[in-house]
Amino acid sequence: MANNIEKINQFNIILASGSPRRRELLSQLDIKFTVETFNVDERFPSDMKVNDVAEFLSKQKIDAYPKEKIDANTIVITADTIVTIDELVLGKAKDKTEAFKILSMLSGKTHSVITGVSIKSKHQEVSFSSETKVKFKVLSEEEINYYIHHYQPFDKAGSYGIQEWIGKIGVEWIEGSFYNVMGLPIQKLYTELCEFT
Repeated sequence: MANNIEKINQFNIILASGSPRRRELLSQLDIKFTVETFNVDERFPSDMKVNDVAEFLSKQKIDAYPKEKIDANTIVITADTIVTIDELVLGKAKDKTEAFKILSMLSGKTHSVITGVSIKSKHQEVSFSSETKVKFKVLSEEEINYYIHHYQPFDKAGSYGIQEWIGKIGVEWIEGSFYNVMGLPIQKLYTELCEFT
């Protein structure tokens, strides 16, 4: 009798994401997959509740994936991660000045990281989101500048990677999935994939 991983690996799993962190996390589940990337409009309605944004964006991505490429043996996964504080959605910083501004907003406060995930096969589709609360200590200007100049905050929601230097020196506590903050709530994803197969 096949175990869950063997059953999942009987399918052609496609991770439709350009995120290197999502690729790393999914591979750590021992799931075989290929990566496809494509451009999707990542705007959302201005009156949307912040808790709904990440799942909405993951659905937009799954809806944009060509239906004709999903055969009976294919499962597609999309995801989107946002950082929110005080009902604001913080995007990816365009430059060092913006990264400094975002990290200064997070300094000494608790924020939420929400990842929306959508999974689609020929006959079924499911979407869900996972929220993790993260508390930063008060970060000095020197610490923020050190991180910005020595790491890559520009491709990350909230301008930081929790697995990097700033997470190690700055995060006082988290409530929820650590991997969700990296960009993929892999425990929830694994559970949903088991249901799919």
